[in-house]
Amino acid sequence: MSHDIITAELVTLRDYWRYAISRFNAADLSYGHGTTTAGDDAAFLILDSLDLPIDALDPFLDARLLPEERRLLAERIDRRVTSRKPSAYITGRSYIQGMRFHVDERVIVPRSHIGEILFNEYIHSGGSSFLPDPLAVESAVDICTGSGCLAVLAAKFFPHAAVDAVDLSEDALEVARINLAEHGVEDQVELLRGDLFAPLAGRTYDLIITNPPYVDHEALAGYPPEFRAEPEMAHDGGVDGLDLVRRILADAPAFLNPGGGMICEIGSGREILEEEFPHLDFLWLETAESQDAVFWITAEALGVA
Repeated sequence: MSHDIITAELVTLRDYWRYAISRFNAADLSYGHGTTTAGDDAAFLILDSLDLPIDALDPFLDARLLPEERRLLAERIDRRVTSRKPSAYITGRSYIQGMRFHVDERVIVPRSHIGEILFNEYIHSGGSSFLPDPLAVESAVDICTGSGCLAVLAAKFFPHAAVDAVDLSEDALEVARINLAEHGVEDQVELLRGDLFAPLAGRTYDLIITNPPYVDHEALAGYPPEFRAEPEMAHDGGVDGLDLVRRILADAPAFLNPGGGMICEIGSGREILEEEFPHLDFLWLETAESQDAVFWITAEALGVA
């Protein structure tokens, strides 16, 4: 069906939402980039394309759309189906706890549990029982920063901290620069290119934040097109998914200040990690979707005197 026929027949936001859900279900699309169902993904694509709040579908359902808005939605719905790319790549934006970030195919779509934890501990809970006092943090580093979203959050939550952000991909760092500028933290965050801690010789931190690649090869081989659209290096964690996590645990003590700590996302490798590192006191953190995808560990538990 041509876009002209669609835009002539469909006139309200409700029309396009229903149409998108039908197309997405018929195409058997995959989700997981901030949405989990056809309805949620359709709502995100439509609302974000129209610069409407992405969590407020109901007030706009019966709004009549302008001709150019109808064309835009018809084109983007068709592109989501035919390209099988995540909706965030189509709108060019992704969100963490309501904060908007630029995103494109140079980086994975941000969806870290760590963002949720930071908001829960510092805002919704009124103070954390394990994370440091945000006003006392003077230095922080985001390892494998990707789009820079966690580095931006670190700059916002730790206003007195100098924040470093490291990634091996220059393409990813270019996206991170966009996000630093959009959130006004360019003077607080320094971007460095390199392999994990390699570009940080001589520096130490009160806090290490890291969401490294942690997908195992079996899962990687079974990825649907939506996930294959993302940079593979940002997913590939080795045979069991923990290659980079092991390296980070080995190197982190040299970069942590006494009294500091590290928050790290690892996906589904808890049992493997606890078996290999029985001497380490991991604190596993609960999120809305997981109870063991993220751990916190203190500098002292890692052997920092």
